[in-house]
Amino acid sequence: MLPPQALLLAVVLALAALQALASDTFIAAVYEHAVILPQPTEQPVPPSHALALMHKNMDVLEGAIKEAAQQGAHIIVTPEDGIYGWRFTREAIYPYLEDIPDPAVNWIPCTDPSRFGPAPVQERLSCMARNNSIYVVANIGDKKPCDSSDPDCPRDGRYQYNTDVVFDAQGKLVARYHKYNLFRGETQFNYPKEPEAVTFETPFGKFGIFTCFDILFYEPAVVLVSKMQVDTVLFPTAWMNVLPFLTAVQFHSAWAMGMRVNLLSANTHNTSMAMTGDGLFTPEGPATYHYDSATEEGRLLLAELSTQPRLSPTYPPAVNWSLYATSIQKFPGESDTFSGAVRKDIFTFSELRDKDGNYTVCQGDLCCHLVYQMSNKSEDEVYVLGAFDGLHGSVIKYHWQICTLLKCPSTNLSTCGQPVETAQTKFEMFSLSGTFGTSYIFPEVLYNGVQLAPGEFQVLRDGRLKSKCGTSKPLVTVTLFGRLYEKDPPHPLRSSL
Repeated sequence: MLPPQALLLAVVLALAALQALASDTFIAAVYEHAVILPQPTEQPVPPSHALALMHKNMDVLEGAIKEAAQQGAHIIVTPEDGIYGWRFTREAIYPYLEDIPDPAVNWIPCTDPSRFGPAPVQERLSCMARNNSIYVVANIGDKKPCDSSDPDCPRDGRYQYNTDVVFDAQGKLVARYHKYNLFRGETQFNYPKEPEAVTFETPFGKFGIFTCFDILFYEPAVVLVSKMQVDTVLFPTAWMNVLPFLTAVQFHSAWAMGMRVNLLSANTHNTSMAMTGDGLFTPEGPATYHYDSATEEGRLLLAELSTQPRLSPTYPPAVNWSLYATSIQKFPGESDTFSGAVRKDIFTFSELRDKDGNYTVCQGDLCCHLVYQMSNKSEDEVYVLGAFDGLHGSVIKYHWQICTLLKCPSTNLSTCGQPVETAQTKFEMFSLSGTFGTSYIFPEVLYNGVQLAPGEFQVLRDGRLKSKCGTSKPLVTVTLFGRLYEKDPPHPLRSSL
């Protein structure tokens, strides 16, 4: 017979599972993990040393998983690189990898750990899920042998993949995803030969999954939402924040609103590499989020989300993102523009000289239109309207169209576009729109101190991003991110190592 405490916990978890079956909502959790990193080395460590490090990280993750389950969470997402970190050569990461089978094999590693050879990491993750009756999402490494009959087989005779795994509440492996869009430093991994669109059904909605850099590309990100019609995207990431635009909470919230799905974003936490920012994001905005560049601690977040957001009465209507901007017969001319760099992207800027006005800036096929009124213009702060229409990125390039109302770091216009996260000026109103050549637009407002503005702006069906009642906090950026996937050049690195 179970002891009273264990019996009570089993009853609570069973009731939670039954509630999930009958509910239009579910409780989701993400954990931002301060990863315990290995010592940098170019040579492989003994497998026992690799496993010891991974157990240290899994000890921390298990604590977060238990806490989330006790608070009623049905699923928890943990970060990319959350079990072993990222300081690896191709050879050095090998002891950390396991053979991860196709989920079609119907496998519960917790109860049958040796079925596919040694798999201590999968066994422990499976047991975490099973023992706490919660779906567990984690990022680990997969290894697959190959030989000379495969013309793409790497010289060392194996493929190595950055891999997400999902275990259901019984501990069964229900999803495996190999990251398709590797960031430039991930030379320890291979690209899968074809992009994977991984989905799975749960009692609380249809889920899709991809990893970090994948979010910026058509495959798999747009395919999962537009073609596979998932309700929620699981998103392990190791996101290095890049102000003024690509901070984690800023862009991930914008993506969820633009794609009109739930996004469960779990980030690693490492302030020396500007890694922080996770959240539970919905089509209406963030349910909860966390951004902390001051401490070295992890953070667990939970929120109640809609199982099928498309059926929600608050689901945002479809937007014609260029309707308003293209309906303006003649844009007010702005001859006094200047160029400024956001990292390596050259924007066209126009300074907002007055406390209120109507401005337009154009670059390429994109014209950005702004109507605004400042409420307490600080004399030592400069704001600009900016437009960018072109390729972004260094090795891997992709096509952006961006309209932005942006604070400059100083009154020197040459600084406009450089990182800034503080401001003093509030706005009574703003309305930003653009003549975008794509329907994939991601809207977001960023306040002083890298804070989002949930409930304080709206997107009209004609494509205008508007404030509701003025800004409650000083404004850093108002941005419409557009992605022209069809103009992306071929990926230069999609070949085996």
